[in-house]
Amino acid sequence: MKLKAKSLLVVVPFLMGSVVYHPTPMVQAKTVVKYTHPHCKATRKLQKENRELKQKIAKAQAKNDRLTKQLNHKKKQLHQSAATKQTDTANLAKLNYAGQQEVVVNHNQPKFSKADLSIDKGAWQRYGNLDHLNRATAANAMLNQSLMPTAKREPLTVNPTGWHNKRIASGWLYNRSHLIGYQLTGQNNNLKNLMTGTRSLNSPEMLAHEMDIAYYLKQDPKHYVRYRVTPIFNGNDLLARGVQMEAQSIGDNDIHFNVFIFNVQDGVKLNYADGTSSVEK
Repeated sequence: MKLKAKSLLVVVPFLMGSVVYHPTPMVQAKTVVKYTHPHCKATRKLQKENRELKQKIAKAQAKNDRLTKQLNHKKKQLHQSAATKQTDTANLAKLNYAGQQEVVVNHNQPKFSKADLSIDKGAWQRYGNLDHLNRATAANAMLNQSLMPTAKREPLTVNPTGWHNKRIASGWLYNRSHLIGYQLTGQNNNLKNLMTGTRSLNSPEMLAHEMDIAYYLKQDPKHYVRYRVTPIFNGNDLLARGVQMEAQSIGDNDIHFNVFIFNVQDGVKLNYADGTSSVEK
C-alpha cells in the first residue's frame, strides 16, 4: 500500500512561549468493513430442536394430567372406610348413600376369570338382553383401539327405563348413560347399553374412568382392557341404584378397578321405583 505524506502543523509550546514548526507525515488508512452473516443452518437446527422440545413438553404435560387424575382417584379410594372397601357385589343394591358417590368394591379387585382375560378372540363387545322390565342388564367387552369409533356421535333418541327427565338448577337431571361409553365401542342408540343416570353419575364419575381407559388404549394398538359395566337395580325398581364398573388391562395393571357409583344427584330426591323426582328444599 502506498502512503501519501502530507504536512501537518504541530504546535509545541516551550517555556519561553516560542513555537516550532515541525512537519509530520500523515498516513491515510483504508477502512475495510466485514459483515458476519447468521449461521442459517445452525439457526434452523435450533428452531427444529425448540419445536421438538415443545412437543415433548406438551406430551409430558398430558401424561402428568392423566397421572394426576389417577392419583386423585387413588386418594379417593384410600379414604373409603374399611367396611366400604369390603363391599361385595351381592350387597350393592342395598347400599345406602352417605355422601361418597363412588365406593370401592371387593378391595378394588375386578372379578374376572382367567378365561375372561384371554385375548385369543381379539377385541369384542357383548350386551346382555333386557330383562322382563326392559331394563339393561350388563355390558361386557375386550376393548381395543380397533373398536373405537371415528364417526361423530349422533343424538340419542331412545329412552331407558325410569326416564322422567326435568330441569333443575344445574341443568338436566338425567342423562341417557351408556354402560360402555360411546368413545370406547361406538354403541349409541342401543337400549341394551343405556340406563337412566343422573348427570353427576354420568359425568364426572363414569366419564373419569372411561377417559383413563381411552387414553390407555390410544397409547398402543396392542393394548387391551377387559371391561364390564353392570347397572344395579333393587327389586323391581325402574331406576338403577347405581352402576358397578370393573376393568383390567391385559399384561399390566395400568387399568385396574372395581367400583360402585351411586345414581344420585345433590339436592334432588329420587324415586327409584319409577324415576320420578323432587327437588329438596
